[in-house]
Amino acid sequence: MSEDLFAAVDGMAQGGDPARTLDLLAAKFLDARNYPLLFEARLMKKRLELGLPLIQTETAAAFPEPARRAYEQAMVEAARETGSLFLSSGNIARAWPYFRAIGEPDPVRKAIDDLPASAAEEVIDPVIPIAFQEGVHPVKGLALILSRYGMCRAITSFGMYAVAEGREECIHLLVSSLYAELAANLSRAIEAHEGRTPLAATVAGLIAGRDWLFGEYDYYVDTSHLSSVIQYCPDLTRRDTLLLARELCDYGCRLSRQFQFAGQPPFEDPFLDYGMYVQALLGEDVETALAHFRDKALSADLDEVGPSPAETLVKLLVRLSRFEEAVDISIRCLRGYPESNCPSALQLCHMAGDHARLRELARERGDILSYFAGSAAQPKSG
Repeated sequence: MSEDLFAAVDGMAQGGDPARTLDLLAAKFLDARNYPLLFEARLMKKRLELGLPLIQTETAAAFPEPARRAYEQAMVEAARETGSLFLSSGNIARAWPYFRAIGEPDPVRKAIDDLPASAAEEVIDPVIPIAFQEGVHPVKGLALILSRYGMCRAITSFGMYAVAEGREECIHLLVSSLYAELAANLSRAIEAHEGRTPLAATVAGLIAGRDWLFGEYDYYVDTSHLSSVIQYCPDLTRRDTLLLARELCDYGCRLSRQFQFAGQPPFEDPFLDYGMYVQALLGEDVETALAHFRDKALSADLDEVGPSPAETLVKLLVRLSRFEEAVDISIRCLRGYPESNCPSALQLCHMAGDHARLRELARERGDILSYFAGSAAQPKSG
């Protein structure tokens, strides 16, 4: 800090106008882009106005009313000003703590949304944890991870954090990025083999009629990445993502056995099983897909594999609005699993509008409140 500034404070202090001195300091801090000190100067002036100690020794919550409310409002305004100044200078990472403190993530979210993936490393790296790990803009955060560190880090990051907001958009980003990589690699391999660029642009079109692509040691995208991404297929609702995922699964099914990794029930054969699940969600040959998972659920040894095959079938039936069968599977296979990872039989009865069965099950289980819910929802006769 400049000695001239200390001298100026000494001179102004003699005039007995501390508020004017703080205004001078604030102006100097603003000119120097020392925004943290500007923030502190704003709060110190507010403490001066409210007759509070200039050196804060206790939290604002301990201040007497109405000084507390006035000071907290001043803190919000000062934080908003400081954060905005950092954003206007392009420093998202320094702006975020101020906006986070006052619960206003939107300005930072917009700044992250506008941040180009080509921005300098020192700009992007501090923004990624704010965008992704702290959930300010998960989709853009994942896109930055992809562009900066690649697919492996993106898949690992997505698996580590329970992304809620923008989850399906994040999955679409992973699926579409892996699909684009696979399509590009297939196209290059075909051009090298056939001597011309293939006309097809889709994975399905590129592999059609080209069995030679799938030799014992041939693959065109990291198979661990492929296996990791397709495990999110059951979460998908977007048709465009489902269509891409189906082609990824079809490609995976054609790989040699050494690239066919074992999965967990009911997805023991991941490329085939997830492909069948996607097929059902797309409304294509639904009965075949349901029979596939029904056989797994009904033949599973619950003591050995647990409830996952039945839970998967129930969730698929719910997605297809086949609630009655979902109730049957739940009662038959999940009676001993009250905390199953899918809707309960009682919930499924409600979803099916089968209030008589809901009452029957509730009475059998001694669940008076669910019995009442079923009775209240039962249409009144006459």
